[in-house]
Amino acid sequence: MQTINIRQLKTNPSTALAAARADDMVVVMNRDHPQALLVDLEQLGVPDLPAVRVALAVSLFRSGSVSAGFAARMAGKPLAEMLTLLSSQGIPLTGASKTAADEVREEMRLARDWLAKPAT
Repeated sequence: MQTINIRQLKTNPSTALAAARADDMVVVMNRDHPQALLVDLEQLGVPDLPAVRVALAVSLFRSGSVSAGFAARMAGKPLAEMLTLLSSQGIPLTGASKTAADEVREEMRLARDWLAKPAT
């Protein structure tokens, strides 16, 4: 197990990832206190690693952290298949809340009003 501080992680993240790949894990220290662990997914020994990647992608998309395209790449799936998977789990693909939908309707109404005005 290796330790690195946050400055080292910011300066050279690829070194930290390589260390996580070579060892079990890397402990990220923040002012002499352990803050986080970097673990290479391959090192976990999970029997169905592709399923773990899909679950992570779905979770990150659901939380709004990544786009559907990024989630698809992360899961190793074509975008159409990822969209179908997300939809089948009842996850909204637009991420639009009721407030956002109301705002879009209002903008559309304003656009229609503007287009309906006679040219001067």
